[in-house]
Amino acid sequence: MIMQVLLSWFVTTASLYIMSKLPLGVYIKDFGTALVAGLIIGLLNAFLRPVLGFLTFPLTILTLGLFRFALNAFLFWLASALVKGFELRGCLAAFVGPVALWLLNSLLFYLISLAG
Repeated sequence: MIMQVLLSWFVTTASLYIMSKLPLGVYIKDFGTALVAGLIIGLLNAFLRPVLGFLTFPLTILTLGLFRFALNAFLFWLASALVKGFELRGCLAAFVGPVALWLLNSLLFYLISLAG
């Protein structure tokens, strides 16, 4: 259990650091900042996302699930607001960032499953 949480945190950190090197509008100062940002994103997703998902469920149904993108963008923006050295440059980065993070996390977890 602890190893899975640590692995998930490390993969998210690596994905964030990779994203900061791509032209997506995500700026991360250094790897230490990526570690903190990965932790904050994990905590927000674990504790705040279920509450917000429940509260915004009617809006999500009304928009056929598209409001989830806005919820993801808000949580990603909130993480950037809480972590010094983690910045989103432009509104589009808040919407593209979570999608890129999901893609990179999926790719890294797939590569890890091939290795082990």
